Amino acid sequence: MTLDPNAAAFLSALRPFPVAVTTVHDGHANGLMSLSAGSASIVPEAPRATISITKYNFSHDLIADSGLFTIHLLSGEAEDLDASLEILKALGGSSGRDGNKLAQLESRTGVTGAPILTRALAYVECRVVRSLDCDENTLFLGDVVGAEQLRKGQRLDIGQAWSKLPPKWIEQYDKNHEPQLADARKCRGL
Repeated sequence: MTLDPNAAAFLSALRPFPVAVTTVHDGHANGLMSLSAGSASIVPEAPRATISITKYNFSHDLIADSGLFTIHLLSGEAEDLDASLEILKALGGSSGRDGNKLAQLESRTGVTGAPILTRALAYVECRVVRSLDCDENTLFLGDVVGAEQLRKGQRLDIGQAWSKLPPKWIEQYDKNHEPQLADARKCRGL
C-alpha cells in the first residue's frame, strides 16, 4: 500500500475550526489552540466532547492530572475578530512553560475551576471520563458539565484566521512548532 503524500492535507480539511482549550491543575492555569475538538455523543441531555492534545504541550499534563478541560469556539464575526485573533495569538504562539499565556486574556473561573475566556463565542467545560493514549498525543473524552454561548455569530475558521495573522507571528509559530513535531515523530518511532 502506498501513502498519498496529500493524505495530511485531506485530513486537515476535517478540522476547519480552531478552538482555544483551557485547563487548571494545582493552581497552574494554561491554554492552547487546537484543531481537534469534536462532539462525542448524540444524547442531548448528556453531551460529551473530545479533544486530542499532543503530549509535548504543557496543557497535556495539566489536563491528564486535573481531569478538566474547557473548549472555546472563537468568533468569526467582524466586530469580534480582533478578540478572536488575540486569543489565538496568545495561546498558539508560545508554551505555557515559558510564562502565563492567560494573563493577557479576559477570563473568569468556570464551574470546574478552569478559566473561561469571556471574549470567546461559546464554551463547553468538561470532566474527563476516558482517555486514549495515541503515542504522540492523548485523546480525552469529557462529560460536558457547563456550557454557554457568550455572543451570537459564526465560528472562526482556520483559513479566515490564518489569513488575518501577521506574517511574523506565523513565522514564529512555525519555528515553535518544530520541536513539537520532532517530539511527535519520536513518540511514533519515526
